Amino acid sequence: MCGIVGYLGSKQAYPILIKGLQRLEYRGYDSAGVALLNGKLNIYKKAGKVAELIGYAADKNIEGTLGIGHTRWATHGEPNDKNAHPHFSNSQNLAIIHNGIIENYASIKEELKSRGYIFHSDTDTEVLINLIEDIQKNENVDEEEAIRLALNEVVGAYAIVIISKNNPDKLFAARKGSPLVLGIGDKEFFIASDATPIVEHTKNVVYLNDEEIAVLNRNGEFSIKTIGNKHTTPYIEELELKLEALEKGGYDHFMLKEIYEQPTSILDSMRGRLNTKTGTIALGGLLEYKQKIKNANRLTIAACGTSWHAGIVGEYLLEDLARLPVEVEYASEFRYRNPIITADDILFAISQSGETADTLAAIEQAKSKGATVFGVCNVVGSSIARATHAGSFTHAGPEIGVASTKAFTAQVTVLTLIALYLAKERGTIQESRYQQIINELENIPAKVKKVLDANEKIKYIADIFKDATNFLYLGRGYNFPVALEGALKLKEISYIHAEGYPAAEMKHGPIALIDEEMPVVVLATNQSAYDKIISNIQEVKARKGRIIAIVEEGDTIIKDLAEFVIEIPATEEPLTPLLSVVPLQLLAYHIAVMRGCNVDQPRNLAKSVTVE
Repeated sequence: MCGIVGYLGSKQAYPILIKGLQRLEYRGYDSAGVALLNGKLNIYKKAGKVAELIGYAADKNIEGTLGIGHTRWATHGEPNDKNAHPHFSNSQNLAIIHNGIIENYASIKEELKSRGYIFHSDTDTEVLINLIEDIQKNENVDEEEAIRLALNEVVGAYAIVIISKNNPDKLFAARKGSPLVLGIGDKEFFIASDATPIVEHTKNVVYLNDEEIAVLNRNGEFSIKTIGNKHTTPYIEELELKLEALEKGGYDHFMLKEIYEQPTSILDSMRGRLNTKTGTIALGGLLEYKQKIKNANRLTIAACGTSWHAGIVGEYLLEDLARLPVEVEYASEFRYRNPIITADDILFAISQSGETADTLAAIEQAKSKGATVFGVCNVVGSSIARATHAGSFTHAGPEIGVASTKAFTAQVTVLTLIALYLAKERGTIQESRYQQIINELENIPAKVKKVLDANEKIKYIADIFKDATNFLYLGRGYNFPVALEGALKLKEISYIHAEGYPAAEMKHGPIALIDEEMPVVVLATNQSAYDKIISNIQEVKARKGRIIAIVEEGDTIIKDLAEFVIEIPATEEPLTPLLSVVPLQLLAYHIAVMRGCNVDQPRNLAKSVTVE
């Protein structure tokens, strides 16, 4: 949540900040603002998107070579001008931007009020900057020490960047539970929530660890210490991110671009791992813990949103192929229901960003009980990548669209490789069956390309149903989590209410909703339950529901029953989700565009959910 960017150097800060905020807008777009220091500390902020800020600041003094910027996803206080970041301290000597939540802000606020502090917003962030100012004044310490002392008093998560009118050659930053990356240039520094605003300026970065404070100096020197006052040695690494990956590349929206990137992102997630000639799967992250995982009594998968749906596919794969018992948990519930975890357990944590707060909390819960934690995420250097014992990156590349698409199929690809690897190690799969599946997995990118060829037909169907108020998605087996994911995509970006169900469960309640106005999307590719799916379609048809069926090429029976049919290439059943989800992504996309929705930045959502 929220996008943070900062600059200190010899260049004008404002253009760098604005471009950085535009790159980070997928992290939050309720309001935006900048603070610039040029003798005077100026703050300009506005409710709405970064474009509103640009218009507002057009006639303002935007000079300055030190500045910070922020694009917000609202937590404390509604999205309006006064709650937008940055926030001044009462003296207006300090300005702060903040991602995260200060949980004990209310009690601190009351204490500061009793000392005469006045608050101009409803945010926890303004409380934090005034706490820092209060400590600096009363303890007679410099900004760095005041920040350190204040952070020892607060409870919660934060990524903060602070500038001081009295210290125009320094930039201060700290993090706990929310990401922050430093870009190291030639006597200049960049700070951001992730690497996307930094990559065009420098390839050298430092990822701050939890409870670390960085002080960046105009002379090119910088230091990092913990809030416990211990100096740390920063590890400078080189970014692999390519600038062109952050552009739309001729597509109308990032989401559409990312849907069309799936043949490549799936291939990249297999590259160097799958060798069909030798019949081997190499997963370096699994090697050290291979024996423990293959002999585990139970695997638990913790994730949120789309990653949770990928986790359910992973459950089916691991149980079906590797014969391992698996439970899939909402990470947001896992830590609060006192789960039974032992040192013999394995937790798989799945997250696109690697920063999901609920999933990080589940990881810490599992680690505290001695469990081994394996991460599946997309972002090198992310918190989850560093908090887990081992893991595998998905190599999907940057995903800018808030509604996840290519990250889902990349996660399913990696989970498929893991399941096949463990199945081979455990001897739970026949060699001929194993070879069949890995050979077919190699064909999946080309088959996804073929599914994308149905785009115009899907667009035609979308036009017919764009004004529907409800959708029902039905699937069995491997296609049940795909039904959940299809429904989520539609409601995320088009604001149409949609529900995904196991097809057989329809008759246990949801069938009451079906009438001649109800579109029902049926995933009907399962060879193992084909006759049962036909029965479910007949039940919908008898109640005049309008059926959109996803079928395998050459299907003639369902083609006669459904009003609309979208064909996908035949594949091995465990690999079906990698193909069947693609038409649902396109259907949601086209419906949302036709309804005039902001596809890349749906209302109330943000890409990386770093708050609970």
